[in-house]
Formats: sequence, structure tokens, C-alpha cells
Amino acid sequence: MASTVLTAAHRVRRIWWRLRRPRTFGVKVLLLHPGDPGRFLAVRHSYVDHERWALPGGRYRPARESAESAARREVGEELDVAVVGQLRRLTTVRSTAEGKRDTITIFAGTAAAGAVTTSVELREARWFRTDLSDLPTGDPVSRWLRTALTSHRS
Repeated sequence: MASTVLTAAHRVRRIWWRLRRPRTFGVKVLLLHPGDPGRFLAVRHSYVDHERWALPGGRYRPARESAESAARREVGEELDVAVVGQLRRLTTVRSTAEGKRDTITIFAGTAAAGAVTTSVELREARWFRTDLSDLPTGDPVSRWLRTALTSHRS
């Protein structure tokens, strides 16, 4: 039921974005495993792109919080885990792909624990190798996840 409501709300929001073309800000986090920095956490959302592996993250308002604070908040809300130590800014990307003017900041950081609890926003969360060698064949991956992994390797 919650997934259906979130999906419907997301569709309405996308129509509004196409009409208004708002300026939005978002964060994504390449969350590294605390015991093995060669692994990261990928998620599947419950309300959009159900099959695509992506990064945890979400929206924020720069007047109210920094991108780094938002990244920590989103990881806590979506996965019930903290980020320890520093977050490293990997890149900032501007996009108009969804009909809005979006600025997305991608960070890398280490999870406080290997065990996570997914929120209603997430369908699944799984640790993968940063080279994606253990990703099931044919599973789609978001462009932001690929961007994060490329930036992380550099």
C-alpha cells in the first residue's frame, strides 16, 4: 500500500516538474562497507525504477542544510545506519533528465555497520563489490551509481 502511494505521488511530482521546471538539489551516497572498502551498498527503490540498482540519497534545501548534512540524514532515514568519519565529495552533476533543473552532489563515505534496515522508500539493499563483479547478469544500474564508482576509482 505505501509503495503504491509513493509511486503515485512520484508520478504527480514528475508532471509538476515538467510544467514548472523547478530548481532542485539532491544527494547520493556511495556507502562503503565498514569491514571491506571494496564493497558498497546499492539499493532498489520501492516507488520508482524498481529493478535498477541505485545509491541511497534524496532531496535537500541548501538554505536549510548542507549537502553533506543531507547525505548523512538520507542514509540514516533510508537505511537506519550512520556514516562514520568524513564524507568525500566525488562530484556534482547538473541534470534536466526528469524535467527539472537538478543539481546532484555525490559523496562517498563509510557505514558505521554492515547491517542495515530498509525504510518504506526502499525495496532492497545489498552489498556489492565496487567492480560490480558480483552484480547479477542483466541487472540494470543507475547512471548515478556508475558515475560514483568511476569517480571513486579516480
